[in-house]
Amino acid sequence: MSTYEKNFPVTWEELHRNAKALAWRLNSHGPFKGVIAITRGGMVPAAVVARELEIRIIDTICIASYQADKQEKGDKQEKLNIMKEVNLDNKGEGWLIIDDLVDTGDTARAVRKMLPNAHFATVYAKPAGRPMVDTYITEVSQDTWILFPWDMEPQPIKPIATN
Repeated sequence: MSTYEKNFPVTWEELHRNAKALAWRLNSHGPFKGVIAITRGGMVPAAVVARELEIRIIDTICIASYQADKQEKGDKQEKLNIMKEVNLDNKGEGWLIIDDLVDTGDTARAVRKMLPNAHFATVYAKPAGRPMVDTYITEVSQDTWILFPWDMEPQPIKPIATN
């Protein structure tokens, strides 16, 4: 049985609107020296936030936390694979870390260990990981799988009456 009982589909328009709302919320916390996107999910919201906050310096922390590269509903997180770090002299002071989602908090804990003084923001937050971030826009339940637009494509489905 999957630990995810619900789906929460997010369109490109919704993600853009929520990332812009994140920028509005973050504006009073700046100015920031730069943005660090957690790849891959944090790259799109980081681009929107950087544009809205007029931040030109963008870097990445590359971490894989789900099994394989094909994330399907019900996949479990595995041991973190840190492929690229960011080393700042000031432990992230004045920097903004952006990710699409904080789920269990495992990735956020690893990033916080690297950059404990940075401001950590996500578009979506689940209860288990929410304490790890400073700012977020939308909370979803722990048993919800968020379907991001880059993980979906239009496909025909059967009518409800035929299921």
